[in-house]
Amino acid sequence: MDSLRGQGGIQMLLTAEQEAGRIVSAARTAKLARMKQAKDEAEKEMEEYRSRLEAEYQAQVSGTDQEAAAKRLEDETDGRIKNLIDSGSKVSKEIVKMLIKYVTTTGA
Repeated sequence: MDSLRGQGGIQMLLTAEQEAGRIVSAARTAKLARMKQAKDEAEKEMEEYRSRLEAEYQAQVSGTDQEAAAKRLEDETDGRIKNLIDSGSKVSKEIVKMLIKYVTTTGA
């Protein structure tokens, strides 16, 4: 009778071990699924954050480029105006002398 009890106990232990294995396997599968879901969500959040930062950066860069281009254009224009004024004031003295010479000179 002890041998029957021993075999029944062993069988119970084997069944319990198999059940424990199934429970551990199911827990592993559930854990892997949760980890994959968490990874996917984290990647989605990172992509959204990266996109937002890129958009902010592009907006900042384009604004800076426009401001820099406007400043450069203004500086170039101011420089050209100054050159024209300087050239005009140099030439105007010569033109006045030439006009006075032609007006006062008689063609005899």
